[in-house]
Amino acid sequence: METIGDMLSEGSAAFADDDDIELIGEALPFSLKLTDSLLQESPNHRGLLLSAAQGYVLYAYAYVQFPAEQAAIDDLPRARNLRARARKLYLRAHGYAMRGLEIEHPGIGKAITDNPADALELIDRDDAEEVPFLYWAASAMGLAISVSKDDPAMLARLAEVEAILQRALILDDSYDNGALHEFALILASAMPNTFGRGDIDFHYRRALELSQGRRASLFVAYAMAVPLRTQDRESFQALIEKALAVEADAVEGQRLRNTIAQRRARWLSSRMDELFLN
Repeated sequence: METIGDMLSEGSAAFADDDDIELIGEALPFSLKLTDSLLQESPNHRGLLLSAAQGYVLYAYAYVQFPAEQAAIDDLPRARNLRARARKLYLRAHGYAMRGLEIEHPGIGKAITDNPADALELIDRDDAEEVPFLYWAASAMGLAISVSKDDPAMLARLAEVEAILQRALILDDSYDNGALHEFALILASAMPNTFGRGDIDFHYRRALELSQGRRASLFVAYAMAVPLRTQDRESFQALIEKALAVEADAVEGQRLRNTIAQRRARWLSSRMDELFLN
């Protein structure tokens, strides 16, 4: 069973390097349920736990939350149902990522809930191999909060997301070609009382440096964080065009995520007249 788990967790790269969004959307549920089944037999398989966390976040974001955003324009009941489902999937992903951390750091999940910043001091500064679990735990919880804006209990967990992200940045800020800084940019834009415009610009520049401009999602994230808020249509359009100009397979393992980001960029571009008042 461990050998099968190793093969499946290593094989997740096949999804990441595919650009057929529809095909992956049809295949992912089967892969995720197979991973769930294998984890029942090998509950401490870190490769499977990480693969499950990644897979559920990817599926929820691309195939549940994005349709919810589209439905919100003219079908609010469907949008609410989709957001509720996305939240469940994100929380499942978060649970898997935290289980991965618990293997080397027993009790850290409860400790993070009780006192996020102090709990994460339990992860040594040279323990960079925990960064993937930290990143996916923070991403999953952050996205769960983003689809639960009317739930005070979920909003209160932003402190956990911030603490996990900050610890990951300390351990290895270059992880996944700037993924941490891109997420920090998004978080900074969502927490104006904690972060300022300077933080947003810093994380954008650092992510741009680490990715060498090959993460389409970075341009979309910055477009949403700054020019959309300031109603700078020209800058927004320029960033969307940069996102669409990224070669999807420019970085190994980034093709699917670039393709998903470019789908979102095209949708945003089609809604320019709705997004900008002037």
